[in-house]
Amino acid sequence: MQGLIGRKIGMTNIFDKDGAEVPVSVIELGPCPVVQVKTPKKEKYGAVQLGFGPVRATKTNLATVGHFKKASLPAYKHLQEFRVDNADEFKPGQMIDVSIFNGVEWVDVTGKTKGRGFTGLVKRHKFHGGDETHGSKSHAVAGSIGSSAYPSRVMKGKRMAGRMGYQRFTVRNLKVVEIDLEHNLLMVRGAVPGAANTILRVTASS
Repeated sequence: MQGLIGRKIGMTNIFDKDGAEVPVSVIELGPCPVVQVKTPKKEKYGAVQLGFGPVRATKTNLATVGHFKKASLPAYKHLQEFRVDNADEFKPGQMIDVSIFNGVEWVDVTGKTKGRGFTGLVKRHKFHGGDETHGSKSHAVAGSIGSSAYPSRVMKGKRMAGRMGYQRFTVRNLKVVEIDLEHNLLMVRGAVPGAANTILRVTASS
């Protein structure tokens, strides 16, 4: 298994061995405890459930606390599941850190994009907008959105104003630039979804 839960710290620039400036996203990755192991014999597939972000037991419910007690672990805020080929290699309570990405060159990063709130057509769908001169009052309005006689309604899926962002998004094939084992940091070239402190799922690219 080459996958972990982490959080986005931010972006910065570093210099590679040739002296070139490289923009990188810094991700705090793990350490993540194994909370549950799912086996093909019992659950019909092999997977490992990992936790991230310790949280007080009073901040969660009794069912969740009991789930962690089975693995002799304190409560964690985030849980995610990762498929594995051999579930017998893992056991509840085992800690997995960023060192599993040693030797990995490319990763996929999944997270929620920044929320932009309620936005108009120009910002949300990159519409051209109306004329800016001659007394026009249609700079950023939709204009005609439906037919008259037929079908006499607005078709489903019509691009209109609405909430933008805060959606699950995956950036694939990001190059691993550096791994800091001491501070559990993974640095990848380019941008990853979300603002600072966004929870991310990082897996080795297939």
